[in-house]
Amino acid sequence: MALSPDQVDRARGAVLGSAVGDALGAAYEFGCRAVGPSGPEMLGGGLGGFAPGEWTDDTAMAWCILDVAASHDDLGREDALTQVARRFRQWYESEPADIGNQTRSVLGEVGPDPVASALTATSYDLHARTGHTAGNGSLMRTAPVALRHLEDRVALVDAARRISALTHYDRQAQDACALWSVAISHAVVSGDVDIRSGLVLLEPAAAETWAGLIDEAESREPTDFSPNGWVVSAFQAAWSAIVHTPVPTDEPSRHFGDALDTAIRIGDDTDTVAAIAGGLLGARWGAASIPRPWRTMLHGYPGITGEDLVGLVDRAIG
Repeated sequence: MALSPDQVDRARGAVLGSAVGDALGAAYEFGCRAVGPSGPEMLGGGLGGFAPGEWTDDTAMAWCILDVAASHDDLGREDALTQVARRFRQWYESEPADIGNQTRSVLGEVGPDPVASALTATSYDLHARTGHTAGNGSLMRTAPVALRHLEDRVALVDAARRISALTHYDRQAQDACALWSVAISHAVVSGDVDIRSGLVLLEPAAAETWAGLIDEAESREPTDFSPNGWVVSAFQAAWSAIVHTPVPTDEPSRHFGDALDTAIRIGDDTDTVAAIAGGLLGARWGAASIPRPWRTMLHGYPGITGEDLVGLVDRAIG
């Protein structure tokens, strides 16, 4: 698909927006500090002792997907999934400062150099043993998934599900990733946000459930969705923050930063909710909407910058 300059900017915005939300929210996660009256700042710190502008596990894992997307036609193929799985494990072996419990369990158990089927089986085994694998850890990294499948929503949903299942097998996690990825794709292509655009691609019962959850997010205040470690509450928190933040009439793209402020003020898992929201906000408003100081400070695993993420996006959509 040949993209217009605006569409390219929005594709870049999806990944940069998620990374900015992640790095911005890191300072405030789980009450590490309160947001000041002037709004959130890239202060670093948080649970992982991050440097100002440094992204956390959310974007580190998103990079693993984006790096593969830059060189593979179909993220749902077994060889591409294996490359994602191995990047996940390599990141795990780097002893990251912050990693979710569920992700740690699965990546620690699978062993080095896993193929996709082995990691998925390990993820399934954890789900079968515990029944609790619907954390927010796959939704937080889903922003890059849409970029290889902007023309094929069926392939996009398949890839989103398969990548989620590598560590988060629960159907709710897979559904959330599918819906958010389709919404990002829709925003990149059209410039509009439609969180319901993926509902027709879910099983009918699941679509009905998620339609109700989306309605709830729109009818309740963003702060109602805390705690938000569960993928459903994280999804609702991010969407509620987006829809309850007014779009400025004088400069609509300021909605990007304003909505991230709303998302982070919800509290609890602030970096993850802001990363989820930032991916969709960036896909709507584009990389040009991201304040330059935030974009300039951005960096993280594996020793790269925000501009390096842009280069990978360009390869993924090229």
